[in-house]
Amino acid sequence: MSQPPQWLATARMLRRTGFGTTGAQVDAVVKQDWAAYLDWALSLDPNADPGAVATPMPKSAIPQYPPSGASATEIAAFGQELVARMQELSGWWLRRMAAVQQPIHEKLTLLWHNHFATSAEKVNAAQLMGEQNEKLRTLKLGDFGSLAWAMLTDGAMLHWLDGDVNTAAAPNENLSREFMELFTMGHANGYTEIDVKEGAKTLTGRHLKPDGSTVIYAEHHDESVKTVLGVTGNLTDTDFCNIVLRQPASATFVAGTLWRLLASDQPAAPDTVSRLVAAYGPNRDLKALTKAVVLDPEFTKAAGTVVSTPVEWLMGIVRSLAVPLDDEHVLADLDQVLRVMGQRPFYPPDVGGWPRGQLWLSTNSAAARVWAANRLLALSDISAVENMASSERIDGVGYLFGIGAWSDRSAAALKPLVSDPHRLVAAAVITPEYVTS
Repeated sequence: MSQPPQWLATARMLRRTGFGTTGAQVDAVVKQDWAAYLDWALSLDPNADPGAVATPMPKSAIPQYPPSGASATEIAAFGQELVARMQELSGWWLRRMAAVQQPIHEKLTLLWHNHFATSAEKVNAAQLMGEQNEKLRTLKLGDFGSLAWAMLTDGAMLHWLDGDVNTAAAPNENLSREFMELFTMGHANGYTEIDVKEGAKTLTGRHLKPDGSTVIYAEHHDESVKTVLGVTGNLTDTDFCNIVLRQPASATFVAGTLWRLLASDQPAAPDTVSRLVAAYGPNRDLKALTKAVVLDPEFTKAAGTVVSTPVEWLMGIVRSLAVPLDDEHVLADLDQVLRVMGQRPFYPPDVGGWPRGQLWLSTNSAAARVWAANRLLALSDISAVENMASSERIDGVGYLFGIGAWSDRSAAALKPLVSDPHRLVAAAVITPEYVTS
């Protein structure tokens, strides 16, 4: 049985703005106006969500480095403590993704984490990564300028891109380059190597304080006259941020970026980009842009063009099957699955973020999906499928995961499994209908 087009479109919208969905959730939204639904969902306070309240972020100060002359044992213990705290933070975010009643805020936080990619592999300080995570969550629907500035001066980002060693005496270009290339304008899109070098000078002197905040140390800041993107003066980091964001290329880049993160692995068509840029507007309104992406007529047409990232796929199963994540052993298993599949929260592979598209469909990834599906099923209640007649189970498992139609190929692959509900459910979550959206 195939659901009506509006049901299928609504299921896609819920999956792209959350982590999976269920047929019951689609039924609850399908007759609603999408604009009104998004206004409601986006207006919610993410930290007031009952699931978020029940899963508070672990708080810990940055541990003190071992003193000079510390033993190898003391240094090793310090390293182990850093790893343990990051493991706790990563597990917390997975539990929060699973627990929240309205997942759109965690989904957008994850997407912007991928954009402003910062890895604990180098930062390795749970406090800094947690603070950045909350900034993304808090600022993701406001003025993009506020979000960009917060990331430009963020402690984790500063350490990640060597901004904390950028001084007038020894300028480091990493943060200046990536801010323009990857975060705000796009590769070679209106800036030059001279702009990168001059931009680096504007960012000199900002260092980490012991509490994780950042501050300009005047003695390390370059006070010379600088020229960035045609603007000359004794420019500061604030000037640099504002100058970059005023470039015409920035709005187009940001709009196209959110389309790729939220709507499709393929770039938006020029007409779509124009509509998104108009919504973004002179105020750099991320809430309006987010709505515009989902409400654009091309959004529904893009169905099936996104390969779910490992976190999206895994948390979709957890949420649809209501798998409890209060066991540390289960969290450790999920972490291992995400390691194998290549997407651990807080550990993007580089400043460009995680890959997208067909790269998520590797042989290793497929094997990990099968193992993870069986592991999660052992912790879940699938009695709703078990209690169905065999002839109803293929449609029933589709409804369970918000899949309103099966391809002939998937239906044929699932048909021999209808007598074994466990195997049927496990197979359903590795079909193209579930792995893509």
